[in-house]
Amino acid sequence: MITKEEQDRQFQIECLTNELVTMLMAERSMTMEQAMDAVYGSHTYEKVERPSTGLFYQGAVYIMDMLHEELTTQKDFRAILPPKG
Repeated sequence: MITKEEQDRQFQIECLTNELVTMLMAERSMTMEQAMDAVYGSHTYEKVERPSTGLFYQGAVYIMDMLHEELTTQKDFRAILPPKG
């Protein structure tokens, strides 16, 4: 059985993920599919999902900075990133 704390954490992660996808779509002119692939395939998202990091409590802008850094430095992601602008 899922505890209330786990439900709350999962809800926070879902809301954060939605914001990150929306931000990538707006800032990078990504499609929803590209943005979702970028978020869910990132090390940043893995860290957000890990309760011990506490990152799911952080705001979307803070996490977006981490994600942006990862996306611009990881060769796998650079291929799918449209130019910023």
